[in-house]
Amino acid sequence: MDELIDICDANKKPTGKTALKSEAHKNGWFHETVHIWFYTINGKILLQQRGKHKSVFPLLWDVSVAGHVGAGEKIEDAAIREIEEEIALHISFNNLKKIGIFKSEHKHNDSLIDREFHHTFIAMLHKPLNQLTKQKSEVEALALTPLLKFSEDTWGLANSKKYVPHATEYYKTIIKAIKKELQSL
Repeated sequence: MDELIDICDANKKPTGKTALKSEAHKNGWFHETVHIWFYTINGKILLQQRGKHKSVFPLLWDVSVAGHVGAGEKIEDAAIREIEEEIALHISFNNLKKIGIFKSEHKHNDSLIDREFHHTFIAMLHKPLNQLTKQKSEVEALALTPLLKFSEDTWGLANSKKYVPHATEYYKTIIKAIKKELQSL
């Protein structure tokens, strides 16, 4: 879906311009996204397999929920909206814990350049996997993977062709934040 988004500069400062998502990607303009990583009390992480028709990284495993922040939309509203759209889960923003903003740049080809700031959250998943409903147009599958297996795969990049190639430091930050939350229970 091509939506209107706000454009920012390389330092995350708003430019005051809006553009269609496709135009931002074509021109490599920076914009904001949300990433929400869900985990279970027994140390598993919810992964989303990207849809087979996605133009970027089809069928690779990725963040539980992700999406673009719409023009004029608050970060927290975008996070809640994306969770509801992609896995049909209704939660309060108070259940999300922000762990950082990550700058990401991927040049896929000359007409598709992702330059994004990922507002990244973690949250406890209180609903069984079989009670989540995936958004068919965006999500091929959902799976729970042990955090240890996920960290082995992403830190050592043992299964680098299985996952979206985010920076190793990004994956490390996610895993460390979830481990810290689980240890505090």
